[in-house]
Amino acid sequence: MNALIVAPLLLPAIMAAASLLFMRRHRWVGAGISIIGVIGLTALALYLLVTASSGEISVYALGNWTAPFGIVLVLDRLSALMLLLTALLALAVVCHAVLTGLDRKGWHFHPLFQFQLLGINGAFLTGDLFNLFVFFEVLLIASYGLMLHGQGAERLKAGVQYVIVNLIGSTLFLFAVGILYGITGTLNMADMAARIPALPASDQGLLRAGTHLLIIVFALKAALLPLQLWLPRTYAGTAPPAAALFAIMTKVGAYAIIRTVTLIFGENAGAASWAPEVWMMPAALGTMVIGFAGLLAARTLRDLAAFGLLGSTATLLVAIAAFEPTALAAGLYYLLHTTLAAALLFLVVDLIKRRRGRYGDTIAPSPRFAGIEALSLLYLLAAVAMAGLPPLSGFIGKLLILQATMSHVWATWIWAIILGTTLLGILGLARAGSAIFWKSAAHPDNPVEGARGTESDGQLTEALPAAGLLALLAALTIWAGPVTRYTEATAQQLFAPAGYIEAVLRPATGG
Repeated sequence: MNALIVAPLLLPAIMAAASLLFMRRHRWVGAGISIIGVIGLTALALYLLVTASSGEISVYALGNWTAPFGIVLVLDRLSALMLLLTALLALAVVCHAVLTGLDRKGWHFHPLFQFQLLGINGAFLTGDLFNLFVFFEVLLIASYGLMLHGQGAERLKAGVQYVIVNLIGSTLFLFAVGILYGITGTLNMADMAARIPALPASDQGLLRAGTHLLIIVFALKAALLPLQLWLPRTYAGTAPPAAALFAIMTKVGAYAIIRTVTLIFGENAGAASWAPEVWMMPAALGTMVIGFAGLLAARTLRDLAAFGLLGSTATLLVAIAAFEPTALAAGLYYLLHTTLAAALLFLVVDLIKRRRGRYGDTIAPSPRFAGIEALSLLYLLAAVAMAGLPPLSGFIGKLLILQATMSHVWATWIWAIILGTTLLGILGLARAGSAIFWKSAAHPDNPVEGARGTESDGQLTEALPAAGLLALLAALTIWAGPVTRYTEATAQQLFAPAGYIEAVLRPATGG
């Protein structure tokens, strides 16, 4: 089974090359290859999740070079969960892009899409800090292309800002990796975790600097205050389906924080032991306020979705910052919800934008448009998911986080801000829905200029990917019990890093 760990990397790489070969002359073949690849990736991720659910940590050593000297890929409960989430999200997004014609606005959408998946999957599987940097760069380079897909002055302006911010982050990442390698003599995360407690006192200051620099880089990826300014403009500036895929990218930063803190910089790390409540908790709470306040003040649906993603990601970071198993388990459940809910809202925004013609995604009354009844229902359900209202899984996730942080030193602030920002989210989402759907002009048979005519089977087909994400959120709600048991087992495994270290540093099979 260990050989299958490398498959989530090989499959997107092969599909990217195959789709590129066919895109110019047989576009539909290239698109089909991309969709088939994502379906295969979903099946593979589901199998790996079932395998990891036993609690066994599987290791694949590339070239049979055993750790810490070679590159290793590691599959545990957390990485398997993230692989499946990525695959399900990617399947909905790629189908939406094909059905709405987004992939036809440029030649390289599908190869870039596949390389994006390669980078994301690699970040979740790697057991090496330098290769975490490499996979970060792979997913970022692909995201640059996806963000600019379809062109436009607004997109280019936001893209330049996005590139500059991430180049700064990559530079700091290299500095942090260099410092930690110079002190510990290794970049393998398990080996580093074993060596750090034995470091002499003279190295503790430099070690602490490298630790905090690394966490700052991950906080930048997760858009944590005061490093969150890039996210709203970037996500609102790109095509909504691309932004839907980018919903997983902030979770890559959150994943990196979880992985490194529990494994390397936990209680056994001495001076490098990281106490997230010192600054991460207030930063996460502040980001939550900014996110949902921005949602309330948004003037376009794309801004509304971008700020909603920022606020809901901050809610996840609050659970991570509590840094204890119960809160982390609640946070992992909410991670699944917020990724799917944000992607759903972006896809619904794209459907609305396409129907309203020259009114686009502006939050303002307009004449009625084709498919308004179906889209109003879809928007309502997406808004319920984003705000975290019952009966969908967001309510369960927030309730779990509130329960897990009742005894935390920041408990009063956590409760007040989560409940307060939920109210802000409800008001902002209701304001947008009221303006677009309830205040439409009183001419039901007069669609907006530039919109399509009467509702057709094609329009219903375009909504299927969004409906699929909604079905996943419903499943997450119905099977909340089994899912939370899995996340609880995942949190327990993360807070017992000895098993991970032993699995990586013992002789591993590879090829």
